[in-house]
Amino acid sequence: MYCSCQLKEELCSSPQTPGGVRVALRSLSAPMVGVDLRALTQPVGIIRITAAILTCLCFSLVATMGYFSSPYWAWSMFTWCFCFFFTLVILILEFTTVNARIPVAWEDFTTAFAMLACLMCLSASIIYPVFFTCQICHREIGASVVSWVCFGIYAGEVALTRLRPSGQNSGFLSTLPGVMKMLEAFFACLIFTSLETSQFSGSPELQWCVAVYCLCFIFAILIILLSAGRLTSFFPFSFDKIVIVYNILAAVMYMTAMVIWPLYSFRGNKRPIACGALCFWDKLLVVTFMAIINAIVYTLDSAYSIYLVFFASRDDVAGRDGELEESTLASDPPSTLPHRQKVLSHFGDQRY
Repeated sequence: MYCSCQLKEELCSSPQTPGGVRVALRSLSAPMVGVDLRALTQPVGIIRITAAILTCLCFSLVATMGYFSSPYWAWSMFTWCFCFFFTLVILILEFTTVNARIPVAWEDFTTAFAMLACLMCLSASIIYPVFFTCQICHREIGASVVSWVCFGIYAGEVALTRLRPSGQNSGFLSTLPGVMKMLEAFFACLIFTSLETSQFSGSPELQWCVAVYCLCFIFAILIILLSAGRLTSFFPFSFDKIVIVYNILAAVMYMTAMVIWPLYSFRGNKRPIACGALCFWDKLLVVTFMAIINAIVYTLDSAYSIYLVFFASRDDVAGRDGELEESTLASDPPSTLPHRQKVLSHFGDQRY
């Protein structure tokens, strides 16, 4: 008879065990909570400590200047606070080894967070100095410079984590579809930053565009959470094909919004002469460009998902069958090779 720990190991290593079950079993068989100093002394740990300090410095400098009633100011502050909080949480969980007991793909999660933090810091490093710095605004300039350093730090973490040996970055968020899902959610956040109720309150056409932005953002976040939590294996149907259908619908919806938003926003609405830094017209333009970029990302995501599910899988099957034929020919006695080759050539086109 097998003991419970041996049974867990067999279930974890079995290819028939769903991914979510394997992660849960590994978390149950993980060691007790301890302390791991390597989480703070390794290069990735040092980078995370530096990022936590610098992001804290960013929002502290900006907070000392007081509150600004601006969505761009709120986005910048949210970016630095978000990056600081989750970087600190990752450091604490890895230092205390609690991350080994969390039923998620931890390396996949940290890699995805580093990429997202890199994008967010890049946007904050561009937005904040454009709208809130001047020649005598020393703290604002300092926060902008530190924000650019944070972007470089997170880019370095992405480079280190992506250079891991093959097989350690196998989660959804570390793949190209996962990266595109994060890009879709990120660009939607930039759209929300520039949206105001007065822009679309009296127009059903523009309200449709806002509904597209909101629905696609919600479903993108839902797909990210389900994939990161390894919960897709519990669905009684093919989750990949459902995602393909969603990607196609989202791409079509974004294409309609890409056309409708500028058509109804700028019709008879020229840029005012006295348009300042936070001009109403400029926000409409930002939404337009972000919608175009997101429509392109959704289109690429749809095309790549279709390729992975319907074409790449067939190529893999054909490759495995080719390897099987070669191994069969190599293992047969020399006297049977001509007959075996003749049979394979006759039935080769009827493999499927």
